[in-house]
Amino acid sequence: MSDAPAPPPQARPQPRNPLHGVTLEAIVKALAEHYGWQRLGEMVPVRCFTTDPSVSSSLKFLRKTPWAREKVESLYLFMLREQRRAGQPQAPR
Repeated sequence: MSDAPAPPPQARPQPRNPLHGVTLEAIVKALAEHYGWQRLGEMVPVRCFTTDPSVSSSLKFLRKTPWAREKVESLYLFMLREQRRAGQPQAPR
């Protein structure tokens, strides 16, 4: 028996998960570019989008607030579906 720690588990590929490999920063930037901060604040009514919005303040809040992050991720997926239907270029990954 060895006292060496077990190697970390390998990350499983997630080819069907559209959020796999997309950073929260990329999501926030894509949403702000697509909808604008004002519309984004209407769609997800949190202060980081409505009062002096910035990517850094949004990231700080979203990383600490799971329910808000889920709403933002859902909105991002909705935006991707809209873009795909309209034949628009996809948001960068």
